[in-house]
Amino acid sequence: MSSDDQATRLLKQHARTTQLLGVDFVPRYRSSIDAPPAPETTVTESVPRSATPSAPGVVPGGEVDNRSRETVQAALDALRARYEADAPHKAFVTNFTNIVFGEGDPLARLCFIGEAPGEDEDLSGRPFVGRAGQLLDKMIVAMGLSRTQVYICNVLKTRPPGNRTPTPDEVAACKPYLLEQLAIIQPHAAVALGLSATHALLDTTDSMARLRSTWREFPDARGRMVPLMPTYHPAFLLRSYTDENRAKVWADLRMVMTRLGMGTKA
Repeated sequence: MSSDDQATRLLKQHARTTQLLGVDFVPRYRSSIDAPPAPETTVTESVPRSATPSAPGVVPGGEVDNRSRETVQAALDALRARYEADAPHKAFVTNFTNIVFGEGDPLARLCFIGEAPGEDEDLSGRPFVGRAGQLLDKMIVAMGLSRTQVYICNVLKTRPPGNRTPTPDEVAACKPYLLEQLAIIQPHAAVALGLSATHALLDTTDSMARLRSTWREFPDARGRMVPLMPTYHPAFLLRSYTDENRAKVWADLRMVMTRLGMGTKA
């Protein structure tokens, strides 16, 4: 059996196992071995495949990442302290319970970025812990990862009043801290969850149908280009949990898996 055939078999087996364990994010097809439908738009990549990392300690370009988790976490803690001192949210938020700065592996190869905390996140101080967060956890597990292996954050660090969509002024006030966060973590790829986060990162007004399934990129605070895959927000899937929508998001995540050298062929 070729290595490609073996990788395909293992991925299908993993997808089936996650379904049997109650992880129902992976789209169900007519049989357990059917491949997902192809993305609805043409896939293009702004960064060559040769730059794709193949191991956790290798960064694009082939350099070895010798940073320690302790050092990077300390830098993230210092950034959070600066954010709390600057308090950019005070210009637009009058009542919130907790700052939701972000959590996960400080050396994560993959970051998930949402628009802002919701009520559950505001109460707990943690990103994506409500119903949408539970679905995001399933998406991460379906990729063969765990929540502790990725980094999860939002553009805004505090809940907007009434869970409304962040305004351009709010994004402008908070985006520099997100870009610095990403500059510290140095992920190999990021996933923008939802249209608001995608618009904030790419400075575009295009629709999600036009943006998803195509690699984009944006500069972090230090000018390093971050490969970005836009996809639908888990909250959107909860409102419209169809096989078609799940297949679209799964196709986007499969592209991320391929870019990170996770061996997906299905």
